[in-house]
Amino acid sequence: MLALPLVGWLGSRGPRSASLLAAIPAALTIYFVLLFRTVAVNGPFAVSVPWAPGLNLSLAFHFDGLGLLFATVITAVGTLIVLYASKYMEGDPHGGWFQLFLFAFMGSMLGVVLSDNLIALFVFWELTGFTSYFLIGFEAERRPARRAAMQALIVTGTGGLALLGAAVLLSQIAGTTSLLELLARHVSVIDHPLYTAIASLVLLAAFTKSAQFPFHFWLPNAMEAPTPVSAYLHSATMVKAGVYLVARMTPLLGGTAFWRVALTVAGGITMLGGSWRALLETDLKRILAYSTIGALGVLMLLVGIGTQEAVTAALVYLLAHACYKGALFLVAGALDHETGTRDVTHLGGLGREMPWTSVAAALAAASMAGVPLFFGFVAKELFYAAAFAPGAAWSWIALAAAVAASALLGAAALIAGVGPFLGTSSGPTGSREAPRSLWLGPLVLGSAGLAVGLVPALVDSPIALAVTRVVGSSASPHLAIWHGFTPTLWLSLLTLAGAVALFVIRRAFDRIAWPRALRTERLYSGTLAAVDRASDLLAPMLQSASLRRYLLIVTAVAVALVTAGLATERVLPAANRWTSIHAHEAAIACLIVAGAVAASQARSTMPAVLSLGAVGYGVALMYALFGAPDLAMTQFAVETLTVVIFVLVFRHHRDFSELSSTVVKSRDATVAIAAGAVVTTLVLSIGASGTSSRLAPYFAENAPLLAHGRNIVNVILVDFRGFDTMGEITVLVTVAIGVRALLSLGMERRS
Repeated sequence: MLALPLVGWLGSRGPRSASLLAAIPAALTIYFVLLFRTVAVNGPFAVSVPWAPGLNLSLAFHFDGLGLLFATVITAVGTLIVLYASKYMEGDPHGGWFQLFLFAFMGSMLGVVLSDNLIALFVFWELTGFTSYFLIGFEAERRPARRAAMQALIVTGTGGLALLGAAVLLSQIAGTTSLLELLARHVSVIDHPLYTAIASLVLLAAFTKSAQFPFHFWLPNAMEAPTPVSAYLHSATMVKAGVYLVARMTPLLGGTAFWRVALTVAGGITMLGGSWRALLETDLKRILAYSTIGALGVLMLLVGIGTQEAVTAALVYLLAHACYKGALFLVAGALDHETGTRDVTHLGGLGREMPWTSVAAALAAASMAGVPLFFGFVAKELFYAAAFAPGAAWSWIALAAAVAASALLGAAALIAGVGPFLGTSSGPTGSREAPRSLWLGPLVLGSAGLAVGLVPALVDSPIALAVTRVVGSSASPHLAIWHGFTPTLWLSLLTLAGAVALFVIRRAFDRIAWPRALRTERLYSGTLAAVDRASDLLAPMLQSASLRRYLLIVTAVAVALVTAGLATERVLPAANRWTSIHAHEAAIACLIVAGAVAASQARSTMPAVLSLGAVGYGVALMYALFGAPDLAMTQFAVETLTVVIFVLVFRHHRDFSELSSTVVKSRDATVAIAAGAVVTTLVLSIGASGTSSRLAPYFAENAPLLAHGRNIVNVILVDFRGFDTMGEITVLVTVAIGVRALLSLGMERRS
């Protein structure tokens, strides 16, 4: 975050300068990789920086296997995205802003996966939404881009509010906002009456962020973003935040039927729906978007199963997906950059013209399809092994769904990564190889999928550390490319054959009318329409430009809420606690009440002003009698000035007019009397409660020490509440200027 000004400046100085920015995430990647060894030897550790000490809040970051795994993916893929974007955005006048938003998003994602404080986690969670809003809608002159950005912000922002609610409830139950402390104390949230509410809020946040059914519709629409954004946000980072949240909360909230059923059902529907819809699209980015939705469903399904084998499969699948899906998105951008189209029906035979791009695409597609020797093959075998639980009737359904979804995703990989480069040239003429910056990133990611597939033991330690944090017990998975002729191997080969068959007959899907879409976006559109209609009904009442109506609504609501609180909590003291009242105190109180009644019954301005002055002076006398001479002097000065100002202003309005009906005046009187009764009750209750005030001794002791003043009222106004006083003065000056302008306007009209 501290490097953002430098990022914006270098990003605006051309591709060569912008490419230097990749050194920042590259250095962070090396740092996180080295931290894995530290965590493996010494265990997780935390770093805390005070944020709001008065509220017991701090920016606390913990480094464990799960957070470091996600952080490494964020920065490693981010390095390649920055290099890619430096060339892809060449010539864009707002290239500096693009890099700035990209790095702000990267920092926000790191905050999400490393934050230990629940409130800070929510702040970073929402920052990812705000920064992605600017990235998705970067081409702001296009209406579809603006609409997609707003839709993503509203959907994921709603989930963010749910996360805040869950964080508040958790902190109330456990008395801490630290995730590490929650886990270390073994706080029993599952047995708490609020468990269902907390789990539902966490799942809502995760489902909206990770595009789970029925909130999946925002992700394909977000393909209006520039390709580097799609490759980064929607394959390796933002959409994985929901998966991270569920994995992080599993030790605290997992293990119940509610948790398992919600995740497996939502994940299963999303997995099948997204995978199927990917075959019906013709735009490269939308094909990849729907296949991403299917992969996110797989991840949620595996985390929902919750066994050590399932969590291992989920994290391996997450790494494999980040490599091959990021590469395919970047390939789609390179094709669009060089050919001017992303329509797969118009692309073909580009293998000779774009050899490096085709190699990168083939490597990524092979991993996504689960070809043996690739990391995607390892992930798919683990997926099948975790989905099948011997002896459970539902496991056969889960396994069949897993095979079907994997075949559909494999066909989508071939359509997006192989189809554009096979056959005779059918794309725009004159196509040529993309610049090196555009094919280097996908080639590195595709090669990484092959390298880790050949030697999967390279990620044994990081995966083991991450799985241990999720399942709560020591895990030591040993990944391998060959396990013998096992049932999962035959299922993998069957899946690969099915993917090839679907790829060959893909044109037949154009004639299939159902189910092309689940129409869940209507839920979003209908909700917005309902909110708009409600606003149309309520806005005239709440925004009437009538000060009297605003005051009436605020006062009535306050009276209702306070009265309900007093009635339900039964806080009124016993009768024997009421204090005695002296005769002179009663006389002054009667004077105040009489002045208020006289002001309300006055028929001209001068009696009303004088009656209000009597009320103010009566209050000042009360201050003097009860040992507050400074406050009494201030009140006398204010009342004198107020009366003078009222006299000067109201001399232009000598008489009052009947502007309100009897019904309206009766309503106003009722609200005013109720407000007075509530305030009187509160004051008497506090005075008779017998509790001692801590403010008076505090101000009396610290006024001379901290503010070097003995006039406590002045010290409070100027020092302890200086900003509040400055705000009040600003309001009064603004009102005075407005009144003076209105008076001048009135005199000009009369003249």
